Amino acid sequence: MNKIWIITKRELASFFDSLIAYVLIVIFLGLSGFFTWLFGNNVFIMNQASLQVFFGIAFWSLFFFIPAITMRMLAEENRAGTIELLSTKAISDWQIVVGKFLACVLLVLIALLCTLPYYITVSQLGSADHGAIIGGYLGLLLLSAGYISIGIFCSSITNNQIVAFLFALLIGIFFQLLFDVMGYTFRGGIGSIFNYLSMRTHFDSLSRGVIDSRDLIYFGSVIMAGLAFSQSMLSRRNWSA
Repeated sequence: MNKIWIITKRELASFFDSLIAYVLIVIFLGLSGFFTWLFGNNVFIMNQASLQVFFGIAFWSLFFFIPAITMRMLAEENRAGTIELLSTKAISDWQIVVGKFLACVLLVLIALLCTLPYYITVSQLGSADHGAIIGGYLGLLLLSAGYISIGIFCSSITNNQIVAFLFALLIGIFFQLLFDVMGYTFRGGIGSIFNYLSMRTHFDSLSRGVIDSRDLIYFGSVIMAGLAFSQSMLSRRNWSA
């Protein structure tokens, strides 16, 4: 665990050293704040002490931001050849993958923590549904963790960061949108399968304050699958080298 934490700290520090973290947090807060408080169906127009508007904006904002975070995780290491050097140390491929995954999760968590003033403000405006708000934040964190694992996998199969970014977006579109559409298009068991595969289905459930074990199992499965595939690709590259 200590080795994983060392990698996590190194990667998290690199985000802030390269200004990626600052740019992400500023843009995320700017977009979410603008649409939550000032534009469109904002909190004041809805006249409810709720953060559902923010959760809806964050649902799409993180979808685009996360591939930008993860695209360099392993692709840059592969391009520079430093992944082979890292693998020669007493560090397993799984520890490398998990360490980089945790660094990305912590960065997203920091961004979400910066929005806690939204929660405090809404609580002062009226009788807020605290369960739904906490569930919404949990949903955003699990959603982000799922996309991070997918992004790291995409980064593990190429040396090109742009290719990793586009591939992560392509896979993400299925989970973010297409599975949801197909769930409504098809009837019966097939429709239920597509509906279960949709990230929105499970996120919406959590954002209503319903903590269901099926949603937790779904996100956990996506995360573990992405990390396992990443480790497999990393091991294959190291074996080929």
